[in-house]
Amino acid sequence: MKPEEHEAPFVRNGSLCVGDVELGRLSEQVGSTPFFAYDRAKITARVAAVRSALPADIDLGFAVKANPMPALVQHLSREVDWLDVASAGEMQVALDAGTSPARVSFAGPGKTDAELRRAVAAGVLIELESATEARRAAAVGGVLGIRPRVAVRVNPDFTVKGSGMRMGGGPQQFGVDVEQVPGLLEELRDLDVAVEGFHVFAGSQNLQSEILVDAQRRTVDLVLELAAKWPDEISYLNLGGGFGIPYFERDRPLDLRAVGDNLRRLVTEEIRPAHPTARVVIELGRYLVGEAGIYVTRVVDRKTSRDKTYLVVDGGMHHQLAASGNFGQVIRRNYPIAVGEPRRGAERERVTVVGSLCTPLDLLGDDVDLPHAEPGDLIVLFQAGAYGLTASPTRFLGHPEPAEIVV
Repeated sequence: MKPEEHEAPFVRNGSLCVGDVELGRLSEQVGSTPFFAYDRAKITARVAAVRSALPADIDLGFAVKANPMPALVQHLSREVDWLDVASAGEMQVALDAGTSPARVSFAGPGKTDAELRRAVAAGVLIELESATEARRAAAVGGVLGIRPRVAVRVNPDFTVKGSGMRMGGGPQQFGVDVEQVPGLLEELRDLDVAVEGFHVFAGSQNLQSEILVDAQRRTVDLVLELAAKWPDEISYLNLGGGFGIPYFERDRPLDLRAVGDNLRRLVTEEIRPAHPTARVVIELGRYLVGEAGIYVTRVVDRKTSRDKTYLVVDGGMHHQLAASGNFGQVIRRNYPIAVGEPRRGAERERVTVVGSLCTPLDLLGDDVDLPHAEPGDLIVLFQAGAYGLTASPTRFLGHPEPAEIVV
């Protein structure tokens, strides 16, 4: 998508805004650059749009790893039904937000014994990634005198094409291979754990509704087949997520209605007849928060090198690794970028926006068309609400961490 398509929601009377606050005033409120700003109203609106498209009896979950900022998680904890965490630290953020442990799941490979102890003690749902982890969780429960709540995370025997990251199909560190699940279920019968259900997450950042529809159909077939092998009532079926957002010029938004219509049919015709009371979860991360955030950095130098103009800013890839192209991109493409408060009458020009790190990888905008900018001007990167600060090498070269604010 073109940068100007991302500017419109943030612009009022020609001035870039977050919520109802003009960018210049917001930067004074924050007190320094760089910083991330997240629009509370946009997050609420996105949750409402998803709920209106999905079946009413599907629970909407937020994957905290997309953005674990405590204030943002606290806001979302009141908007969604479920929080999924990937570490004990994220679990504590979720619980501190006031979320009931009954509405928190803990996924991810390599959970330590200390993390399992904390999860069992808190009463959150542990999504098992291996048979070894199942035994360790049961042992922790025995020591604590608490029966662990568990679900089996399944590595399916299919892949989801078009995903930014494939997290299912083929060999994976995530989940239990589907062909190994029946054996694990036999073992779980003899362990003192409460098996609640299954979780399949096959891929992320997918913009093609027809691919998501097919993946959801295959996921439902898979979890229903596995659920039939467990003698007790299944109360939890996590169908994953993978809904993508547009980042680049050729990207088009996901057809949410097509995905929702398919889920409505699957839940009504296939899941409910077999499991009328099971909690069915769709787990989303960047789709809920990605487009609600911006990254703001200030020009500290303007220079020309052999006829190429550079804007050097006080931020960079140590805060926004994804925008630099070093987080999942095979061929680097520019994120939407803009001058936050363009000078009146400024002519547009081709410039390259680079960060403050001593590496050529620190590239935020390569040969982009922007209004003329000088030192002191603000540069804004859009689509910065997910996998920004905490997905970046913040300690590289010892620069201070940026601020974060929810507006």
